Amino acid sequence: MNYNIRKLRENEHKILAEFLYEAIYIPEGVEAPPKNIIEQPELQLYISDWGKEHDYCLVAEVNDNIVGAAWTRIMNDYGHIDDKTPSFAISLYKEYRGMGMGTELMKQMLSVLKENGYEKASLSVQRANYAYKMYLKLGFEIISENEEEFLMIIKL
Repeated sequence: MNYNIRKLRENEHKILAEFLYEAIYIPEGVEAPPKNIIEQPELQLYISDWGKEHDYCLVAEVNDNIVGAAWTRIMNDYGHIDDKTPSFAISLYKEYRGMGMGTELMKQMLSVLKENGYEKASLSVQRANYAYKMYLKLGFEIISENEEEFLMIIKL
């Protein structure tokens, strides 16, 4: 499948809410939460007031339609390590998963972070989420874990 990866444009910031919802891991057989779940403060910190220093976002496009996004910011989220390390969020619409776009979004975002002088990046992922294997292949390491999730870091 042909796709393009590019920076999120200023007039596209609102689409991050859609991809924040898509980023919520929903185990098979579990009903999806209502879309307004992203209004909770612990989720809003991923997208509120987007465009500040340390905010970076790349999107994947197919036929001029955004189908996925990877974004980072320094925030006190589930993947927080310290105030110098950006945390990742990534999601693709379900029909575009498993095609390599997520991996390419991550690779390009890691390059963006390195070019901007960051030394590492972090993320949190639920143990049941198959995506954690992709993160391991990209070079992320599990630095802590609990019954529900892994905290991962990558050195750039």
